[in-house]
Amino acid sequence: MIAFHDFALRRGGHLLLAGVDAALHDGWKVGVAGRNGSGKSSLFAAVLGTVEADAGALDVPTGLRIASVAQETPALPDAAIDYVLGGDVELASALADEARAQASGQHAAAAVAHQRIDALSGYDGRARAGRLLHGLGFKPTDHERPVAEFSGGWRARLNLARALMAPSDLLLLDEPTNHLDLDAVLWLEQWLRRYPRTLMVISHDREFLDGTVDHVLHLEQGGARLYTGNYSDFERQRAERLQQQQSAHAREQAERTHLEAFINRFRAKATKARQAQSRIKRLEKLAGTEAVRSERAFEFRFPQPERLPQSMLKLEHVDAGYPPAAKILSDVRFSVQAGDRIGLLGPNGAGKSTLVKTLVGELAPMAGERHAHKDVAIGYFAQHTVENLRAGETPFDHLRELAPNAPPQTLRDWLGKWHFAGERAFEPVDGFSGGERARLALALIAWDKPNLLVLDEPTNHLDLDMRGALADALNEYPGALVLVAHDRHLLGLVCDSFWRVADGRVEPFDGDLDDYARWLRGRGGGARETASATATVDPRERRREAAAERERQRGMRKRLEKIEARIAATDSELAGLEQRLADPAIYEGPTAELARIGRQQNTLREAKAQLEDEWLRCCEELEAVIA
Repeated sequence: MIAFHDFALRRGGHLLLAGVDAALHDGWKVGVAGRNGSGKSSLFAAVLGTVEADAGALDVPTGLRIASVAQETPALPDAAIDYVLGGDVELASALADEARAQASGQHAAAAVAHQRIDALSGYDGRARAGRLLHGLGFKPTDHERPVAEFSGGWRARLNLARALMAPSDLLLLDEPTNHLDLDAVLWLEQWLRRYPRTLMVISHDREFLDGTVDHVLHLEQGGARLYTGNYSDFERQRAERLQQQQSAHAREQAERTHLEAFINRFRAKATKARQAQSRIKRLEKLAGTEAVRSERAFEFRFPQPERLPQSMLKLEHVDAGYPPAAKILSDVRFSVQAGDRIGLLGPNGAGKSTLVKTLVGELAPMAGERHAHKDVAIGYFAQHTVENLRAGETPFDHLRELAPNAPPQTLRDWLGKWHFAGERAFEPVDGFSGGERARLALALIAWDKPNLLVLDEPTNHLDLDMRGALADALNEYPGALVLVAHDRHLLGLVCDSFWRVADGRVEPFDGDLDDYARWLRGRGGGARETASATATVDPRERRREAAAERERQRGMRKRLEKIEARIAATDSELAGLEQRLADPAIYEGPTAELARIGRQQNTLREAKAQLEDEWLRCCEELEAVIA
């Protein structure tokens, strides 16, 4: 159990957290939520022991194995799979000792190393590292590539895989979905559901939090409050608590006003003196419930485009890729009409960014034609847009380059709408957070009043409030939209249709994001073997085979029904445990009971995940038989 006792933490002269009291039990999966700057990463640093509490205490069990993601990756010559395997330090050391002993012919030392590896169940370590790399989007050919050859985003994935490889009792993940695309996010969500120990995760992806956490530690206004349930449960409970607090404050203020009026009116009257004194005592005993202090919500708007052509952009029989030989997509037929709100889906490396670059004209078609209306004005947010902001320059400098003849006050007013008000507009971007830099990039794009927005992963580094503001702005935007994002909540809120980019093709996807997740899980199941259509079969043999096939299908359907019944029973048990955890009285009893419930929850969730995988495999087998 990790426990905070009247915990306080400062950064420089700024008090981040104070009076934090919370206990996190073994097996819990805790989402740490709060606005940027509320102290989430500093809290992680305190758990890791890299910063000390300024007051109170933080109790972390002795010997607790903590795994976290490194922020930097050196340009190492090591193969990617060896770097990931190194996350399990003890296993990597034993494997290295065995290799050295065998190379030098030291049989006794090799035997000792073999025993260590066997005790660690380590001979499948390389296979486990390979599965982690595969799940995070690395191709088999990437496994032996040197770490130094990967870009920054892919090195971040290597660091994540290395942290997942490490044996741990507590796993700390700070924004793990940054630099991941949707299929990698879905894989990571499934992996974390099966993680058997304690998880603490900071994320601005609400769908990801809903799918992984069972508690939320919310940091707000210098304090922290623990909620039971996933992120949606937390939002509902917090809204109810704030409503109750505001109602209690309103009732108290009404009573205070009534008492003060009576006291002021009758204090000096002898006949009412006793009643006035009684009301003074009552006034002194009022609880002093605080009014709800709502933090100002961030909001912005994309300006009204000057023109909205009906047919904006069209690709006709386009082959897209990187000349001379790297063709990624073939025979693309894709168009954007006024009012379209298109989400692009597809596995990692399938060509979504290639399609986007071809749409905006950054890549010329290798074959076919790209047609753009003369009045189309594209606002393009690329994955590298934030990194391309010029070091040493201010938001005002960046905007002035776009509009050198605009009055300075007009530029300052525009930046103020994007929360770069006052002197903030004249501060170098070097010190800005990732979210602030992304907000500035969007402000620069919006200045030109585009009628077509093409956004490739715009939510990296944006917090939940900013993501909500972006969703609101896109929903009110009258132009067309093409969006690539790993944030399912944003995709679901703003996109009306989806196109799938996969296997070198670009095609409409007839389904929602849950259908797409099922499609992703079903990929790679292996090709189905089919009998030759020209084979000659004896009629009696055909009847026997048909009867056997029907029997097989009945057996598979019964198996499906049993799995569904077990899933329902598991859901019922989980609901019972959630009801127990919702009872405030349980937190006043022995902590051992809470820990037992946490472990039971974790076991049930793991069992449910395995049942769901089995159900999916059974469905695929049945579909293969029917097809």
